[in-house]
Parts: sequence; C-alpha cells; structure tokens
Amino acid sequence: MSSPHPAGPLPVPKTKRGERTRQNILDAAEREIGVKGFAEASIAAITAEADVAQGTFYLYFRSKEDVLRELVLRMGRKLRRHLSLAIVDATDRLDAERRGLHAFLAFVRDNPNLYRVVAESQFVDAAIHRRYYVDLAATYTASLAAAVSRNELSAGHAEVRAWALMGVADMVGRRFAIWDQQTPLHDIAEAAYDFIAHGMGPHRNG
Repeated sequence: MSSPHPAGPLPVPKTKRGERTRQNILDAAEREIGVKGFAEASIAAITAEADVAQGTFYLYFRSKEDVLRELVLRMGRKLRRHLSLAIVDATDRLDAERRGLHAFLAFVRDNPNLYRVVAESQFVDAAIHRRYYVDLAATYTASLAAAVSRNELSAGHAEVRAWALMGVADMVGRRFAIWDQQTPLHDIAEAAYDFIAHGMGPHRNG
C-alpha cells in the first residue's frame, strides 16, 4: 500500500475532456470502494469500470489513497450544498433542523457508496476522515451560534451541540438509510427531529 499521506496537490486537468475523465474515474472509484471496500478495490478494477486505460489513472492520481481522499472531499462538498439548498427557505433554526434531517437521510440513501467511502477513510487516512467531520461541524457551529443570537434557540455550547446533532444524524442515517433500504424515511426523520426539538424528558404542565 502506498503512503496514506499526500505528497502535494494533484494534477489539475487542462481541458474539459480531462476533467470529465477525472470525474469518471472518481465515479468508478466511488462504486468500487463503496461496494467492495478500500482493501478489495483495485486501480485495475476502477479503470475498467471507468472505461479508461490504467495509465490514464496516473495522469490524475498517484494512488488509490489519492482517489479516496478526493471522494471524501467530494462527499463533504455535495452534502453541504445539498443541506444548504434544503434549508434555504426555513422559517427558523428548528425548521432548518427538521428540513435538514429529511434532506440528510434522503441524501445518504441516495448516495450509499459515498457514505461508505467516508467510513472507510478512517482506516486509510485518519486526517482526511477527521477533516470531513471538522468541516461539517464548523459550518454547523456557526449556524447554531447565529440562531442563538436571533433568539431562535436557547443559549448553549454551539460546538458541542453541532457535534451531538451530527452524531444523531450520522447514526440514524446508518441504521435507517444505509442498512435499511425499505423503511420510509419521513417518519424516521420526524422522530429524530422530535428528539432534537423536545428531548426525551417527561413533559410537565405549568
């Protein structure tokens, strides 16, 4: 196995055709690694799936580890954009949490291979795995802090809240969007939202 640490920036495609080829390789790697796991996926299988010569792979990537890193970064970008679009019309932060949960679970179910690639990355490159979550948490923390300033949430430790909420979504996503492909996600998202919005202590009158 080659070194898990990157040795500098990857080559940038100089043409649109080159960029399409690079994306095709990434798409193929997403399927191969997502289905087989990192250890079992090979560059030969990835290039065969992408319908390119094996030598073409090395025009864009140095190793299988490079591809994995790029896929993790791609997942982070796609997910953040997907969630941003889902909550753009939210009336307040709790509405954004509800919409975000629905959108997150749908995204995970629609992109199971990418989700598995992120999980695999912790065993291949711990730094890129950590970066994926740190980048998500940074955006989330800022949004929660801003919501407190608008009196949409009670005061609290924004960063702790961000990581806790990510943990809820992550584990619910694994259970109901990855391991279970049949259960309708609407009620699952609503149950998770109810837990976030109302907790699980007994409701008291007065």
